[in-house]
Amino acid sequence: MYTERPSRLAGAVIWTGDGSGRVLPDGCMDLLWHEGRLLVAGPDTRAYVTAGAPSTWTGLRFSPGSAPAFLGVPAHELRDRRLELADLWPLSEVRRLRSRVAAATAPATALEDIALERAAPPDPALRALVTALDAGRPVAATADEIGLGARQLHRRSLVAFGYGPKTLARILRLRRALALAGAGVPFAETAARCGFADQAHLARDVRELAGVPLGRLLAAG
Repeated sequence: MYTERPSRLAGAVIWTGDGSGRVLPDGCMDLLWHEGRLLVAGPDTRAYVTAGAPSTWTGLRFSPGSAPAFLGVPAHELRDRRLELADLWPLSEVRRLRSRVAAATAPATALEDIALERAAPPDPALRALVTALDAGRPVAATADEIGLGARQLHRRSLVAFGYGPKTLARILRLRRALALAGAGVPFAETAARCGFADQAHLARDVRELAGVPLGRLLAAG
């Protein structure tokens, strides 16, 4: 079972689940609490399929591009990785935070408090980039609109998202397509509305990013 709610940290989401299933790329990074451990899920470029027996997980999913400022690590160094927070921060600090979360009545609230204490103000340019790409705007046009050259935009995207703006746009487009198809919009219409060349293009992107065909992905929820 999976549930989520908006976090008190702007743009973030708090979620709980049993840790089983297929985690699709979404442009985000997560701070995780699991069985007394604090972990970080870096930005994914492909679906991450969990292993092991189901157990309780709690996570804070940062808005796209905001986690690196909290962690103090460029996103591209964490791309497609799950690791202990102690691999990034001093062990003494992580031990203190682990004790704090373990003693909390609600681990989710403790994760939020930690994030709120350390979070940096959002970068307006990166926020504008995500908004534009999520609306289907072309990367080149978006770069011009926010006043960044192609190379500068690519460098900043690597630091913030873990990959370049074209990959981010592709991931956000997939999320839009899944929302439409999951709501019952025919696949061909979904492809057209989301900017794919055709239904076959949509199918290829789903297979590459999610690892399974679109129909199977939707059936699995």
